[in-house]
Amino acid sequence: MSITKVPKKVVTLAYGCQMSERDADTLTEISSQKGYVRSQELEQADLIIVNTCCVRESAENKILGKIGELKHLKEANPQLKIAISGCMVQQPGALERLRKRAPHVDIWAGTHNIHEFQRLLEEAEEKGKVAEVWEKPRETQESVLLAAKGKLKVYVNISYGCNNFCTYCIVPHVRGRERSRQPEEILAEIRALVETGCREVTLLGQNVNSYGQDLDRAYDFADLLEDVDSIDGLWRVRFMTSHPKDLSDKLIETIAAGTHLCEHIHLPFQAGSDEILKGMNRKYTREYYLSRIAQIKAIIPQVSLTTDIIVGFPGETEEDFEQTLALIRQVKYSQAFTFMYSKRSGTPAAQMAEQIPLDIKKRRLQQLITVQNAQSLAWRQEMIGKTYEVLVEGPSKSNPDRLTGRTRGYELVVFPGEPQLIGTLVQVLIQDANSWTLFGECRADRH
Repeated sequence: MSITKVPKKVVTLAYGCQMSERDADTLTEISSQKGYVRSQELEQADLIIVNTCCVRESAENKILGKIGELKHLKEANPQLKIAISGCMVQQPGALERLRKRAPHVDIWAGTHNIHEFQRLLEEAEEKGKVAEVWEKPRETQESVLLAAKGKLKVYVNISYGCNNFCTYCIVPHVRGRERSRQPEEILAEIRALVETGCREVTLLGQNVNSYGQDLDRAYDFADLLEDVDSIDGLWRVRFMTSHPKDLSDKLIETIAAGTHLCEHIHLPFQAGSDEILKGMNRKYTREYYLSRIAQIKAIIPQVSLTTDIIVGFPGETEEDFEQTLALIRQVKYSQAFTFMYSKRSGTPAAQMAEQIPLDIKKRRLQQLITVQNAQSLAWRQEMIGKTYEVLVEGPSKSNPDRLTGRTRGYELVVFPGEPQLIGTLVQVLIQDANSWTLFGECRADRH
């Protein structure tokens, strides 16, 4: 009589940006090479991976709370392996502090060595606890394991690190200087992912617009977009994040001319005041940013623009803040991701005078959200009565009896439909809207 071996289960939790999600997929896929199968049930897991973020204090606190909760699972199941990886671990001096705080964790890894995770997992299984954080990346490596295989929508890294050193940002300190992947490697990965069912790819980098500046040939982000756009079987191409100072006319024209390049640009402006932009080391002015927006709208009239905004940066006056509000009213973003400034140890902004009190930051954030919600509602109400192509992603989280998907402009759409539409492109007539969601009915399939 044969005994069926029960496969070990891995649960992966990702915090932070899309790059963190991509890294989490890579870690999950590496685990699968060791016989682990993906699960959502923490209580049933044999391996739990937490890929972390440190961009804001609130994210760190949330992660530390989750790591603390995992201690009870470890006590209930001593065979459970817990791995913590990513930006929070990579911070200078963080490893020893975190190990003391969470002695129940078995594996610690930074951002530069996630491709070594199989070895770290084997060492932990054989010897016990292991901690390894590389101070610098040793080479640009990408998992060739197709970390997101079988997914409808995937993230693909095109570069790592950042050279911009915004004064509030910890990313260059935990992800290193900018390194571009070879275009042949990126294109081969996307083609292979399309073979497994991928239909939408989002190209990721801390600043995709500066892609290729370190390559040994004249090949930039616009060239890469053009090549990705030509891949058979791919329906949609997105990218993020763009830095305004590197947004060229060539890139805008490439997006406009593309067949599968979505008419959506995420272009963070962070603050509407030149004084604050200078303090942030953003390397552009309000006037320059608005000139880029004008050029985008002239060349891509149907574009959907989204952005990131920080309120309460050190020294921000009421006049500075009013300039931010005026800018969002002028540009008319479809959506904005809004944040209070969060002091990050090791960044220049953390040492600046005139730190803004929390109550003022909270008030400004709420004001900003109110203004942007009105802008988002007006944007979506203008879409009522029109029909849009929607990539159907699955059941709606708020109403599982409905389907949900996104337009090419990245607007979320909820509509009635049969499950067999999931993974297809459909035409949806928009009938209603709020600040975040469009509601409509399916009119026709395209694929």
